Amino acid sequence: MTESPQSAISLTPKAAEKIRELLGEGTGGDDQALRVAVRGGGCSGFQYALAFDQRKEDDHVFEHSGVAVVVDKVSMQFVFGSEVDYVEGLQGAGFQVNNPNVVAACGCGSSFRVADEDPSCGVTA
Repeated sequence: MTESPQSAISLTPKAAEKIRELLGEGTGGDDQALRVAVRGGGCSGFQYALAFDQRKEDDHVFEHSGVAVVVDKVSMQFVFGSEVDYVEGLQGAGFQVNNPNVVAACGCGSSFRVADEDPSCGVTA
């Protein structure tokens, strides 16, 4: 596991609270961390994948308000500087990644593109 600067990825207080709540409801919460990953797909090229997972050998590990966050090496280049928040609204509640690296996103809210990528759905910066 690789310790990285805390500014690499952060949690809002509301997100940290919700993660602690969710981990407290499941089993094995002490070994679990929030995994923030990026996967290919979606109309803009990439999608976020957030899940509870165990830490792996080559993960970057962060601690925020007593919550462990892990990011794999490949995803780190896309999410560096991001903040994970928990939002509640008319369309439901869930985690949201506020990513300063995004140059375009589609209306679905879960698909994005960063500056070095070619547009795959006609979205321009």
